[in-house]
Amino acid sequence: MKSDFILVSILFFSTTFLQPVVAQSDKLPNIIFIMADDLGYGDLGVYGQKLIQTPAIDALANEGIRFTQAYAGGPVCTPSRSVLMTGLHNGHTPARDNVPHYHTYLQKDDVTFPEILKSAGYRTAGVGKWSLGDAGTEGSALNKGFDSWTGYLNQDHAHYYYPEYMDLDHGILELPNNSLLRSHYSHDILTNAALKFIRESRNKPFFLYAAYTVPHFSPIAEDENRFTVPDLSIYSDKNWPLHAKKYASMIDRLDRDIGRILSLLDELNLSDNTLIIFTSDNGGHSTTWAEFNTSGPLRGHKGELTEGGIRVPFIAKWPNKIPSGIISEEMVGFQDIMPTFAEMVGKKCPDDIDGISVLEALKGNKLKKPHPFLYWDYGHCRDVYSQALRYGKWKGIRNGLHSALELYNLENDLGEQQNVAHLFPKMVEEIEKIMSNCVLPSDKYTIGEIYTGKPIWKKTW
Repeated sequence: MKSDFILVSILFFSTTFLQPVVAQSDKLPNIIFIMADDLGYGDLGVYGQKLIQTPAIDALANEGIRFTQAYAGGPVCTPSRSVLMTGLHNGHTPARDNVPHYHTYLQKDDVTFPEILKSAGYRTAGVGKWSLGDAGTEGSALNKGFDSWTGYLNQDHAHYYYPEYMDLDHGILELPNNSLLRSHYSHDILTNAALKFIRESRNKPFFLYAAYTVPHFSPIAEDENRFTVPDLSIYSDKNWPLHAKKYASMIDRLDRDIGRILSLLDELNLSDNTLIIFTSDNGGHSTTWAEFNTSGPLRGHKGELTEGGIRVPFIAKWPNKIPSGIISEEMVGFQDIMPTFAEMVGKKCPDDIDGISVLEALKGNKLKKPHPFLYWDYGHCRDVYSQALRYGKWKGIRNGLHSALELYNLENDLGEQQNVAHLFPKMVEEIEKIMSNCVLPSDKYTIGEIYTGKPIWKKTW
């Protein structure tokens, strides 16, 4: 009896406390999608940044693939995230603008790609900024495919780096007097939650959505509870404006923590079976210190449909699937994430989505059937409603309901400096025709009359 007890004890101890780290080479791949907030196309070393150091993200690109023609879902936070989650472009997705919030949130029938991953057996978690449904609503992350959420469900709540509380699953993490004491920097909480989730999920396929809030709003020197960082890291002695040091320090913190995530994957023997994607939700802010050249060679910033507002860094690493050091010029958009992940896990998407699987592009190959076009719009609840269309090498932009279409050849005019609409009237006509069919009427928004003169939205809120 004594020997049996010892044997049972040994087995219990070994299975409970000495669980082996399981290599997942024969399982579905883990997926980590990391998204910065308002990080510009030119803010990373591998995209030409000269002043801000990003060694971990640069290494990620050098060990995987870097896209030069990747596009966010929209020029600002909410529509971009809605496009990402639903696979529907900006003219079809449920949430198409930053304002108004509440009645535009995702509803029960809106399908998200985390729901698809969850149906395939994935453990799912999100950290950071959700923007598509507050706690207790149908659009809450916990009702849209996530087992766990740490951070900010509400769009405006995410503006604060020293909040008094954060959302934690179905409850809240109380941080009393944090705006005064500054004991807890929100970004650090998000990273700790991400690392904890990876450790707890190491023996099962998992999906982590790290929707970080840095470097959002950091260039603005106003309310210190919103626009701040705990320290100026390696930039404290630079002869730069304070808001520039803050911006660089936030990116340094982001880069550091991506390095921590990568190190943990190595430690747990998960790197070889984990796809990591890094991107930004839209272009950089117009008030970022000019010397940083946040948009790189592109024109414009966040909130604009020029390339600087919607073209974003996009990097992927997946050992043994993605060759190292590859640069891709394939045109991809946030709406492609849903069908790409669905193909990876053998699941179907809704039939009416706008995205396509770009799995082959992630592997460094050319797409056999690339996008015929990519579409964006902005200003659904503003006086100036804008539209943009990427059509092969051409880019069409209309700034205002009744404004003339601007046309740019991005192949030889990446900075959109030469409007050639008068030289190619047939191309202008074709782009206008496509644009006019890209918008599905929604009673959530009003924009007056579209340039065709047809009143398709009515204000109902």
